[in-house]
Amino acid sequence: MIKTYNPEFEQDIREKLQRQGFMKLLGFHVTKIAAGSIEGELTLEPHHRQHKGFAHGGLIATLADIVAGFAAVSLVPKDHHVVTAEIKVSYFHPGVGDKLLVKGYVIKQGRKLNFCEAEVYDVRGAAEPLLIAKASATMATITPEEIARRV
Repeated sequence: MIKTYNPEFEQDIREKLQRQGFMKLLGFHVTKIAAGSIEGELTLEPHHRQHKGFAHGGLIATLADIVAGFAAVSLVPKDHHVVTAEIKVSYFHPGVGDKLLVKGYVIKQGRKLNFCEAEVYDVRGAAEPLLIAKASATMATITPEEIARRV
């Protein structure tokens, strides 16, 4: 059972998204926030593509990391932080459409680790979105005390 320890998670995530410079640089926009899950989309531009015109694998991995991480953020206490401890991305098809739809969710919640998955879909016109990549990620929860010790 997924349980949030921050009743204000949606507002807090929206504030944290404002400080996500790299995400803004990419043009990624979060479209849905719920306890344990996040969705977003990115319109594919020429600078998102590799030499053959496919969405760059690094872009796909980055988007999967963002949604998996924020899915975990939605569950931890307000003053805690989440960082990626491990991520694995499997690629099934090239991203050649108009935009990418990305979904992240927590599949196993823990006190120090949240196990997450992310799915990346290629969207082309009115066609049904095609699953092009799936990621599994472990997100580590960091307490304010742990942050203070590292700074």
